[in-house]
Amino acid sequence: MSDTPFGFGLPPEEPEDGDEGKKKDQQSGGGQDPSNPFGFGLPGGFGGPGGDNPLAAMFGSLNPTDLGAAFQQLGQMLSYEGGPVNWDMAKQIARQTVSQGTADGVKDASVGPAERNAVQEAVRLADLWLDDVTSLPSGAGTAVAWSRAEWVEATLPAWQELVDPVAERVGTAMGDVLPEEMQAMAGPLIGMMRSMGGAMFGTQIGQAVGVLAGEVVGSTDIGLPLSPAGKAALLPVNIETFGKDLGVPKEEVRLYLALREAAHQRLFAHVPWLRSHLYGAVDGYARGIKVDTAKLEDVVGQFDPQNPEQLQDALQQGMFQPEDTPEQKAALARLETALALVEGWVDAVVHAAAKPRLGSADALRETLRRRRASGGPAEQTFATLIGLELRPRRLRDASRLWASLTDARGIDGRDALWSHPDMLPTASDLDDPDGFVHREQLDFSELDKMLGEAADKPDLRKKDDDKGDDAE
Repeated sequence: MSDTPFGFGLPPEEPEDGDEGKKKDQQSGGGQDPSNPFGFGLPGGFGGPGGDNPLAAMFGSLNPTDLGAAFQQLGQMLSYEGGPVNWDMAKQIARQTVSQGTADGVKDASVGPAERNAVQEAVRLADLWLDDVTSLPSGAGTAVAWSRAEWVEATLPAWQELVDPVAERVGTAMGDVLPEEMQAMAGPLIGMMRSMGGAMFGTQIGQAVGVLAGEVVGSTDIGLPLSPAGKAALLPVNIETFGKDLGVPKEEVRLYLALREAAHQRLFAHVPWLRSHLYGAVDGYARGIKVDTAKLEDVVGQFDPQNPEQLQDALQQGMFQPEDTPEQKAALARLETALALVEGWVDAVVHAAAKPRLGSADALRETLRRRRASGGPAEQTFATLIGLELRPRRLRDASRLWASLTDARGIDGRDALWSHPDMLPTASDLDDPDGFVHREQLDFSELDKMLGEAADKPDLRKKDDDKGDDAE
């Protein structure tokens, strides 16, 4: 460890005349680079001046006389004192990203009355068609047409629930990269580093949400319930872009996308455990992600507050690694299977409703399958930032299984599987759909009924009372 506390340079000596004085001043740490007045971002990081002392790498040439000014500047920049992600900043950045428009030059715009009416009519008609192909009733209490900015505002609470657990791990890791003997002395710095992480995570998440707002066509594109319950939402400006080069009438494109949105809403509204099941799968996977502390040490050691983009770039390159353990593999399989089952059911049900009525049903189905399988730039950004891909890798397998279940058990028998999570197909069932389709299923509703009837039998209650009397 450096002999100088916290690795700060010694006070500058009185200036001397000639080259010797200049050399001595530079060697003592008194000379400051005018382009870097606070001495941050020295080359070498953790391997540079200060050895294993990360504070020396950050503050190695800082004059004590400038210490107050340096911390004042940092305090102003890192004044956030909330959770692991600065969500106020995330919303601001997302709105700014939306206002800039997409790469193809399409700008966001307020939704007019005609577009709003068209979306409401499409969702209403979609619900009528879905009534013929599923036993789950309508889940869309209202149908809304959103601008991109409105999508950002409405979905940020769901993103917070998804991202915060992983971001919390980064905030903790930022303190853990300091040597143990330094942590007690560096309490304020640890707090600033965590605030810095919250600010930078907010910036990156905001950018990703803003870009995603330019890609999505509804509130359920990623297979998770992002919008408020019972609210089906479509984005007219993005639907226009999506259907631009498909050669399909825009009314058919809108109606097909309304079918998908309305089908998702039926699942999320009438399968009460599904939301917690999906978010629990995400959380279970996130708990097994570890932070690349070596990369984080480099980021902390070379951080320059005059160049915050440096940390943003590091976060964007990713510092999360799934742990190669049986538990983590099981969590990943559970998450991928859950996403595939939701998307597969929606795919099968929507195709059954659209195929007899829309000539473009097959083409639109294949386009959306490929779109979900590949993921857009924003989804890839989230995968890098939080180590998580929200793509249903086995969508086609799941869709085939749901279609086979419809043929073998009918609509009611297929949809009855959503009554309990233990009745759903597993990852191995997707490998052998025929085996699952023809397997005997335990009817949990009948079991509950039997248990209820047994509890109400008078002779059983009498026996319980007699046992109580004997005990006395």
